Amino acid sequence: MTEPREVFVGLQARVARPGTSLLERLREVQRERGEIGSADLTRLAEELGLPVAAVTATASFYADFAEGRRGRRHVRVCEGTSCFASTGGRHIRDLEQVLGVARGTCAADGSVSVQAVRCLGYCYDSPAVLDGDQAGTGPTLGGLLDKPPGSGTGSAASVRVPPPPIPYRSLADPPVVLAGLLGTEGEWQVWPAVVTGGAPERVHREVEASGLRGRGGAGFPTANKWAMAAAEPGPRYVVANGDEGDPGSYCDRLLMEQDPHRILEGLALAAFATGAHRGLVLVRSEYPAAVARMCTAVTEARAAGHLGRRIHGSGFDFDVAVVEGAGSYVAGEETALMHTVSGLRGDARPRPPYPTSSGFLGRPTVLHNVETLAAIPWVVRHGGAAYARLGHPDEPGTKLVCLSQLFRRPGVYEVEYGVPLRYLVEDLGGGLRDGHTLRSVQVGGPLGGFLTPDQLDLPLLTGPLAEAGVPLGHASLIAFDTAMPAAAILRHEWAFGAAESCGACTPCRVGTRRGLELAERIGGTQLNGASASGPGRPGRAAELLTRQEPLLEVLDTASLCAFGRGVACAVRNVTRVYSDELARSSP
Repeated sequence: MTEPREVFVGLQARVARPGTSLLERLREVQRERGEIGSADLTRLAEELGLPVAAVTATASFYADFAEGRRGRRHVRVCEGTSCFASTGGRHIRDLEQVLGVARGTCAADGSVSVQAVRCLGYCYDSPAVLDGDQAGTGPTLGGLLDKPPGSGTGSAASVRVPPPPIPYRSLADPPVVLAGLLGTEGEWQVWPAVVTGGAPERVHREVEASGLRGRGGAGFPTANKWAMAAAEPGPRYVVANGDEGDPGSYCDRLLMEQDPHRILEGLALAAFATGAHRGLVLVRSEYPAAVARMCTAVTEARAAGHLGRRIHGSGFDFDVAVVEGAGSYVAGEETALMHTVSGLRGDARPRPPYPTSSGFLGRPTVLHNVETLAAIPWVVRHGGAAYARLGHPDEPGTKLVCLSQLFRRPGVYEVEYGVPLRYLVEDLGGGLRDGHTLRSVQVGGPLGGFLTPDQLDLPLLTGPLAEAGVPLGHASLIAFDTAMPAAAILRHEWAFGAAESCGACTPCRVGTRRGLELAERIGGTQLNGASASGPGRPGRAAELLTRQEPLLEVLDTASLCAFGRGVACAVRNVTRVYSDELARSSP
């Protein structure tokens, strides 16, 4: 039986009406009316030539549209892992008190609404909030929590202090991904000569020699992906994945906001090597500045002749469109992302077929994380052999690593593969800020793993970390101090899984919610800090932890995509690292 979304994909291809504009049209209606009604869905379906079911499914899936009425002032507050590690959720309760509105609701007069999101990309200065498109960070959320004397609940506080810029530094010799930001490489230095030289095989050859792998977490060889797509009949597409949803990771936001042309040049080189003539860039809605900057960069690149028809006098045509997401973590998964950029529900589908044979509009599609794309111009310019000399023989090249707010020196660091994690934590990060003692480090985002301080001699390599039960993922490092209760961390992991599961498969949809129910009973508190009912008794927490294991087995073996397996991995890691403390919990 064909999945309904694949029927819609086929319809889009047949009638040549891809729904890439649907997310934006829904966003426009929401801005104008504050909410999206059934009449709006019917009208948009007629306008775009899509079934009402397809438009309704999209509107009900994404958090930006599905949370009901939106106020004239819309505030997004981060409850991602770094913000959680910084305050334990206190900043959300304080914000609700100041605005007089609970998260997920809108004031009765429509003046203000509050939406909780999983990451805003300010993990280096958490906690964070977006008041409209104005970001506020730190203990007062950019001054938003500094209420005037005598003001009460619902005061019109606003962000007054902009966040600091993202700190970044390259320890690689020479810098690769950060070369543009550090001034050692200019924009579009490779593309004009390559596109007029007419040798796609040269681009492919250098990338193959480099050993470059995907930097979004999967680590698939870039050249292999290109070869698979190029072997399929056209038309073909290339897509940049800027849906950086992992709480703790903000390097993609850095690149999209401050060096967007390097991403576009990498995308163009990938298109040239695979024979694609259209590209898409998906940027998450939680990054409004990145959305604007990528759109501006595309316009600038067209004006400079780097995009369009017969580029630089060659016979090669290539153009790019930017698609803004609408609030979904799973939409960063490759098959779910194909649905998102098509304007459909961003849930995963079974593989095979893989996007390299059936991606956007059911056509061969090459999908790359923006960090991967930002490395390609350097590789083509300096040669694959030069890149392969960096890093480790088992994993060549460099990686951007993000350190969270509790470190003395948080920021984005470009390092070569193989460096010890202790070097990242203690030498680059400087350990934890005064008043904090390191208890654990989460590696690779909310679906990553936890390591204790005595495990930090592990190298930054996929293999050794996987052997320790820790996926490298996006390579973010979030520090947890000794003051954070183990039960709270466990609930946070399950809550992320329950909130962000796309719901396409029963093991993940039901399993994560059942896991959250169990986790809320461990330690005797709910996520909002209220006491749970019922007397505690010795051994009850251990019993509940035992009952969670069958859920993890189901998530691990029966989930449709890597999300469910990632939740199981993260929960097992928390249980391992905090086993003694969790067993002593008394619900």
